Amino acid sequence: MAVMQQNRRNKILLGQDNNALTWLIIINTVIFVIINFIKIIYFLSYDTNMVAQQNFHLQILDWFSLPAGADKLASRPWTILLYMFSHESVWQLIGTLLWLWGFGNILQDLAGNAKLFPVYIYGGLAGALFFILISNLIPQYKDATEAALPFLGGGAAVMAVALAATTLAPDYRIFPMIYGGIPLWVLTLIFVAVDYATIASSSGSFAVAHLAGGAIGFLFVKQMQKGNDWSGWMIRLMNWFNNLFNPETKFKKKPFSQQNFYKAERKPFEKIPRITQQKLDEILDKINQDGYQSLSAEEKEFLKKASQEDI
Repeated sequence: MAVMQQNRRNKILLGQDNNALTWLIIINTVIFVIINFIKIIYFLSYDTNMVAQQNFHLQILDWFSLPAGADKLASRPWTILLYMFSHESVWQLIGTLLWLWGFGNILQDLAGNAKLFPVYIYGGLAGALFFILISNLIPQYKDATEAALPFLGGGAAVMAVALAATTLAPDYRIFPMIYGGIPLWVLTLIFVAVDYATIASSSGSFAVAHLAGGAIGFLFVKQMQKGNDWSGWMIRLMNWFNNLFNPETKFKKKPFSQQNFYKAERKPFEKIPRITQQKLDEILDKINQDGYQSLSAEEKEFLKKASQEDI
């Protein structure tokens, strides 16, 4: 269908304004640079690398990491959000960003740009919750809570993005030049296997946290398909925050066609949209940004007519 081909051509670009994927990559990278810049200063300030490493972890990295102990967490509540954007190892960062870029692009293509950031945040929060619960409720972990490794990195959040994209379209094809393409669920299995092989030697609580992140991505999509949008409040909050720094929106008037000058029981006229390429491009861009469910009834009818006329 020509409309679907046009939709592929109008997918959101990595450098486009307000691209959620771009912002997630930037935030993760900036925090990584800050952490490692401070780490370099520590290594230059001490005679031995061992002492520098110990002091850096105790005095700096602990303020970015999610602690296993509930008492320590109470004094550092911001780590519930900060940990999912923080990485110490360059390979950990590269792994996170590569998988995020791959699955994030697909999720944007399927559900719209606005859904990516909420899925990432929900996955990170679910991972944090289950990491803390496992560390404090399971006896074998509770006894070693004080000595347990803190939770750091975007693994649980990226797992949510991966499972959300796969739940939406498990047969979505990547690398179409290879025998017609590889199904998305195959890539997801590879990602899960690599992820769990990486964290297997660290802690069982990390594995449960990543599993929780994936589960929340699955549930997010299932609820969205039922008409329950878990991202609505987060999108409104981000729009409100964005408007604080954009005073023009406070005084922006409605278009003339949307202003009401009288009340009536019936419509004064019925508008029949004329199918143009410009209007079609605008609707497809809106789908890329906010998903198909954001379209009005008129826009959905326009898209249906455009597909029938093979624009």
